[in-house]
Amino acid sequence: MKVLVINGPNLNLLGLREKNYYGTQTLEDLENMMYIEAEKLKMDLSFFQSNHEGYIIDAIHDARGKYDAIIFNPGAFTHYSYAIRDAISSVEIPCIEVHISNIHAREEFRAKSVIAPACKGQICGFGLLSYILALNAAKTIIEDSVN
Repeated sequence: MKVLVINGPNLNLLGLREKNYYGTQTLEDLENMMYIEAEKLKMDLSFFQSNHEGYIIDAIHDARGKYDAIIFNPGAFTHYSYAIRDAISSVEIPCIEVHISNIHAREEFRAKSVIAPACKGQICGFGLLSYILALNAAKTIIEDSVN
């Protein structure tokens, strides 16, 4: 089982920015935490982070035929990137949208995701644990598609 984890804009600054929402752990801490969980689940992970919409779209396109699922934190692209939404829909790989903070409990504009309808589901508000929950969900989705 191969999973691609994509992190969008500003997630490279985890641990430095808005600690009240995102905590003090870094993107490297998140990746290490996910590697530990993936090993337990017998899954292979790859990570990609970009602040650029086109690079994220390219990563989604390149995932076709290589990955069984995508875990994706689109950052601010959540609220307006129809191009990313279309990319997710076009590759036919199950995608789980994740957010560290509860986007529904923040500013009104953050509550709307244009990405979520193209995804299997959305997990938000559990800090970095949102990614671990998504990894477990991805395992179930992959197994269900095989059986």
